[in-house]
Amino acid sequence: MSEALIMTGRAIRISRRNVDALITSVALPVMLLLIFVYFFGGAIDTGTPAYVTYVVPGVLLLCAGFGSSKTAFAVTEDLKGGIIDRFRSLDIGGTQILTGHVLASVARNLIAMTLVLALAFAIGFRPSATPQGWLAATAVLLAFILALSWLSATVGLLAKSPEAAGGFTFFVSFLPYPSSAFVPTNTMPNWLQPFATHQPVTQVIESIRGLLLNQPVGATPWVAVAWCAGILVASVAAAGALFRRQAA
Repeated sequence: MSEALIMTGRAIRISRRNVDALITSVALPVMLLLIFVYFFGGAIDTGTPAYVTYVVPGVLLLCAGFGSSKTAFAVTEDLKGGIIDRFRSLDIGGTQILTGHVLASVARNLIAMTLVLALAFAIGFRPSATPQGWLAATAVLLAFILALSWLSATVGLLAKSPEAAGGFTFFVSFLPYPSSAFVPTNTMPNWLQPFATHQPVTQVIESIRGLLLNQPVGATPWVAVAWCAGILVASVAAAGALFRRQAA
């Protein structure tokens, strides 16, 4: 555990020095929030008093996805830069190295989403969640960030170059669009609705939205957590096997 914390501190220091990436991770969700609220919000009927109330959970998830995807780039840079061989000579295992990148991703995402949420409150976001609702929504969001960060680390082990790993950012950033992040899924074409309704991003967004707005959520949070747990377990197992193969 101490080695994992040391690796986390290292990854955080690297992120702190890469100021442009940090700014981009926050700037993109902020710009999308302002664009959707002020450019498109007046033309979209979601059944909520204000469009900002509907769209904030989706923007938070977009922020989480964009921030987590940076883990793939960081892992690939470590592999190609030769630092992994130095860590192996110090008897530091792959689990600790990857855990450090993942925990640093969680920390970066929490900071970015706090800033996005502060802006959302400034432009009119008014959730009515109970304290238990806030805790539950935060837990679901953290589960999603953790699962996506491990998935991103796995992609980083597979990628042949940091640039290829960066392509994962596009996929993760696109996934919230065919979901309920910005519009209800029942307004989409019939052929797209089954995917948009049942994909994991929609389950997470609907859980967070319902919990923050103090609306009935049924079993949706449990479905969202199950998706996150499945992605997490598969990613950790795959990352362990890939790291052993890469380091062999």
